[in-house]
Amino acid sequence: MLKDHYQKIFQPIMIHNMEVKNRIFMSPMSTNFATKDGYVTDEMIYHYARRAKGGVGLIITEVVMVEPIYKYIAHTASLQDDSYIEGWKRLADEVHKYGGKICPQLLHPAYMALPFPGTPQLVGPSEVGPYYAKQPPRALRVDEIHELVEQFGDTALRAKKAGMDGVEIHAAHAHALIGGFLSPLYNKRIDEYGGDITHRIRLLLEVIANVREKCGRDFPIIVRISGDDYEDGGQSLHEGCYIAKRLEEAGADMIHVSGGTTIHRGSSITPPGTSQASHVIGAKEIKKCVHIPVATVGRLNEPWILEEILERDLADICMVGRSLLCDPDFVNKIMLNKLDDIRPCIGCLGCLSSTMLKDHVECGINPALTMENEETIVPASVIKKILVIGGGPAGLEASYILRKRGHNVTLAEKSSQLGGAMIVAGYPIAKQHFAQVTKYFIKKTIDSGVDVELNTCVDKEYLENHHFDEVIVASGAKPIELEMFKKHPHSGVAQDILHGKMWAGKNVVIVGGGSVGCEVADFIAPLVNDRHPNNKKITVIEMKSNIIMDDTSPSRSVLVQRMERKGVQIITDAKVTGVDKSTVTYQKDGQTYVIKEVDTILEAIGYQSDHFFEDILEKMNISYHVLGDANHSGKIKNAITDAYQICKNI
Repeated sequence: MLKDHYQKIFQPIMIHNMEVKNRIFMSPMSTNFATKDGYVTDEMIYHYARRAKGGVGLIITEVVMVEPIYKYIAHTASLQDDSYIEGWKRLADEVHKYGGKICPQLLHPAYMALPFPGTPQLVGPSEVGPYYAKQPPRALRVDEIHELVEQFGDTALRAKKAGMDGVEIHAAHAHALIGGFLSPLYNKRIDEYGGDITHRIRLLLEVIANVREKCGRDFPIIVRISGDDYEDGGQSLHEGCYIAKRLEEAGADMIHVSGGTTIHRGSSITPPGTSQASHVIGAKEIKKCVHIPVATVGRLNEPWILEEILERDLADICMVGRSLLCDPDFVNKIMLNKLDDIRPCIGCLGCLSSTMLKDHVECGINPALTMENEETIVPASVIKKILVIGGGPAGLEASYILRKRGHNVTLAEKSSQLGGAMIVAGYPIAKQHFAQVTKYFIKKTIDSGVDVELNTCVDKEYLENHHFDEVIVASGAKPIELEMFKKHPHSGVAQDILHGKMWAGKNVVIVGGGSVGCEVADFIAPLVNDRHPNNKKITVIEMKSNIIMDDTSPSRSVLVQRMERKGVQIITDAKVTGVDKSTVTYQKDGQTYVIKEVDTILEAIGYQSDHFFEDILEKMNISYHVLGDANHSGKIKNAITDAYQICKNI
């Protein structure tokens, strides 16, 4: 039953003439589920319809191309001609079955397009592009701008013919065509489309007018803008308020207020460590200036923060993205007061990077974002008695999936609590959401009926006494420790600091610049780099040419920025060659260096799996599978996905 203090979320709202059943809208996120030519697929339909079934009021889809030349990602959805209408109609019909509304987000990628082979020179408002571009874009001619305005209107009309409930026009983040024209960072034109904000907004106003002319007054138009670019030389919040007023005058029916830019990592799509409701200040100020509904977005990942925003009248609508990837039933679970059953989003942004690297969007906590998922698992044809060794992420997911298939599952954990590596993963700065995830996985496993045995060491005698049909080894991995570092009287592995097993001195050397080494450096570094006499000196030594080489997400960016602000010294392309009671010697660029008066050494050089269980199981001729870090060390996402993929077929 719905709690009184979540009633604001479930109040209907009118977007012009369209009534939406609640105030939780799904924000646009790339999926790569479309075909390479941009056609809607069954997977794409399932993805959005499942979120509609989960209770979301209105869905803004991933970006949709308005013309055929430039593509945003490998599998960019499109509505560039009438051949695409049928697929979008199928999608609209499925969403509508569950009482949800759906609007495609229209975008021309301009200088943000991927330069696939055969793609002509990228275009933009001016000859200014992002810092990483290999060549500058070509400034659009005025006649080309007029043609693009028509293409936006034509695409919106196709959306209407397909049964879509409206469209959203992407004009935020100094991003793509319209966002670039709005931003003084990229618009350097001196004609009628450039100069002050009254001219930089002209393209957007013409697009709205064209959509309105072709689709009629009763077809809702939503516009996504940045309240503030948070960038020197970028669009200010004052301009954001002015833009919003002009949009209302032009006939926009709702304003979706984001913030930041896509180039400044972590400013638009905010990672862990940034505040929840990260763009709400912009929404709050813009709401004062207009009479149409205003939505806010950015780390809206828990029910209470949604209700807080609505209750305080900071916005009319909450746009939720990553939490709906993580749990498609996010909305319904709030309505049914099953808050502890919501799969928590940790904000890792694996969903963002996966669309650039994988064939479809992936989630770090939800191992199944396709039509085949945890819900579609069928009972096993042969019921087995199965032992799962290890209560970490792989063991918990494995136990749940096996139990859901109908097997009799025993989960043996050697310590006094479940959670494994997920527990300590929540200790570093900005990773507190791991505690929520750990609680969720433990609850889900116990609720499924798994027999949990804590303080249980599995050995040959245990296996002989219990007679299992199959064993899942999910015992994790141990940090690598090298003999040379034991020459120092106060050395240990980086995790020892997080576990409270040792305390860092004033001059700390961390060997290894991967995620663990850097997170621990951040954890123990002085909060303020003010040269206070009691501040710790932290040095990270990494053999590779850079730190945290396996991560390119905004989460990595904000972690490195914190380390830099705190004065952590980072030495790359370096190898430690000697250790004694007070010094660390390393080589870099053919030179030898010595760090003196070192009172703490922390190793963060990787993990190694223990094959103890495999050897026993081989000798006893018991069928087994090895999952997660016990098989190959990696991120928690890999452990959960590994467990799901293997155990769904046992």
